[in-house]
Amino acid sequence: MNHILFDGDRRTALLPFTYTRPVGDIRIGILTLREKWQHYLGEEVSCRAEAYLSGKFPMKSGADNLLIQASFFPDPGLVAAIRKLQPGEALWKDDCVLACRSEDPHADPKGKGFIRRDYPGETWQLRNTWDIFSMNGRALEADFDLVTAGRKSAPISATNRLVAADRIFLEEGAEVEHSILNASDGPIYIGRNALVMEGNLIRGGLAVCDHAVVKMGAKIYGPTTVGPYGKVCGEINNSVIFGYSSKGHDGYLGNSVLGEWCNIGADSNNSNLKNNYAKVRLWNYETRRFDPTGLQFCGLMMGDHSKTAINTMFNTGTVIGVNCNIYVPGFPRNFVPSFSWGGASGFSTYQPAKAFEAARVMMARRGVDFTEEDARILQQVFDDSAQWRK
Repeated sequence: MNHILFDGDRRTALLPFTYTRPVGDIRIGILTLREKWQHYLGEEVSCRAEAYLSGKFPMKSGADNLLIQASFFPDPGLVAAIRKLQPGEALWKDDCVLACRSEDPHADPKGKGFIRRDYPGETWQLRNTWDIFSMNGRALEADFDLVTAGRKSAPISATNRLVAADRIFLEEGAEVEHSILNASDGPIYIGRNALVMEGNLIRGGLAVCDHAVVKMGAKIYGPTTVGPYGKVCGEINNSVIFGYSSKGHDGYLGNSVLGEWCNIGADSNNSNLKNNYAKVRLWNYETRRFDPTGLQFCGLMMGDHSKTAINTMFNTGTVIGVNCNIYVPGFPRNFVPSFSWGGASGFSTYQPAKAFEAARVMMARRGVDFTEEDARILQQVFDDSAQWRK
């Protein structure tokens, strides 16, 4: 049987992060959604992505396919119910389809050809961009228990000061020296070959994923995730940073999400609380307006390959698209479309040829090739986002 995650109706609500990846490859907690399902199913899981993403994220299908909506988090009860599905059956929770089993990997799970089965248990779903940071604590706890079950942490150097040491786990090759790690409010997970330099103040929950670096003198309090090969420093609170992105200097990042290949310039800061303490509204690509989040604390949502100059400032509840370059002094507007170049005084279009060259150089520094597939994806994002640049 082939296990396939499909995006469902959450893809648009999760932009700009789903411009460049299927929903299943969003990271929250320690693992991506796809990796969570693979742990629970014990099988390889692929994604049924948008056509322009399918070259980089290929779907593996056959005569018998189990299709699962990617925005739902797995748990033992849900996995057991999905495994029981017979060909031609679909599993529902209220008005939302969870999964179906079909010989057609492109089947519509809401189609009339499926027999409906109702799931009686509770479900947990990623619905909006701000859920990525606001649900990160719960996801981090679940992932920590999942990936460390029955295992013993690598030795932790005696130069560190530990609080709630039983909730601190180092993978093989992780290095942590002369730092304070307090896991009383949430677990601390340090991935394979990750490096936490000297003099860091860390309060969990925190995931520092494989090969990531926490530079000297950082103040990080959770729940925060630093994705694989990420680099961070300064003050970070309740934020999720996808792989290969850098916030490597002083400055504040709070209640925020950064995609892959982002770079935050030194002394850049975001606001996460309005001066009048009102609930934050955030740009919604689906409704084409600023919609209420219900949150009092909400910071910066930044798509892949976007960057800031030194001393850049962001207002509460700012959405930055893919391949943006923010460098003009002052606060830019709260929604910056993909492929924008400029800042508070105005924007021009960041042309793909220049953007691709910058991406090629940045990725090469980390030993990663910028492929033709990457270029095709970003070109599609450029074309799709033209409406917002107007």
